[in-house]
Amino acid sequence: MRITYPSYVAIGDSFTEGVGDERPDGSVRGWADLVALGLALASPEPVRYANLAIRGRLLAPIVTNQLDAAIALSPALLSINGGGNDILRPRVAVGQVADALEAAVDRAVASGIHVILTSGANPTRHIPLGALIGRRGEQLAQAMRDRLPKHGVTFVDNWADAELTESRYWSRDKLHLNSRGHERVASNVLAALEVPIPDAAGEHFDGDPAQRTAAYWREHVLPWIGRRLTGRSSGDNRAPKIATLTRVEPPRS
Repeated sequence: MRITYPSYVAIGDSFTEGVGDERPDGSVRGWADLVALGLALASPEPVRYANLAIRGRLLAPIVTNQLDAAIALSPALLSINGGGNDILRPRVAVGQVADALEAAVDRAVASGIHVILTSGANPTRHIPLGALIGRRGEQLAQAMRDRLPKHGVTFVDNWADAELTESRYWSRDKLHLNSRGHERVASNVLAALEVPIPDAAGEHFDGDPAQRTAAYWREHVLPWIGRRLTGRSSGDNRAPKIATLTRVEPPRS
């Protein structure tokens, strides 16, 4: 008998918010939205969904503010991802990041919630300083592998998905997944939950991947460096895109 989840909350940063998977109107979709859709299509009852993730967030506010809000919603299922922005910083203690993730998972499970712990996809073949960030990302992913399995936890190791490293899955900034990338992550998560994967999760909104030209540096890299030097974030003053549990409405056929 397949387990169903009548409510699902996602917490994290841009990966979980859905950045890179922009619709024509500028709103973002993302893998967590597609997981919610898959859960709804597989459930005999309505499924409610909230997405509290905010782009640019370091792990600390994810496992405190976002986790507090998520637990207060009492979902049946919670996805946790974080640490990606931490490993992009000049200095980071990867072991401490792993400890914080594990503590967040344990707290959610103790609250009676089934947890999906997801690692991010690996962008490092395409970005500046990719080798350094790749080492840190592998250290974090391996640290979580070493701490699992755990009761009440489903681990989805997107970092180890070699196909996701291909450029066709990445958006123009090379740091965020595009529509196809988010759909592949959603497929990874639904497969791990033993939930059927919809034949057509949604439209592709991707443009052509950007080349590493002067324009790419002006449009994507230099603004990112500027935010880091001034202590700003792309998520400053942003609110969660779905702050409360909301019924998932499958598209009409």
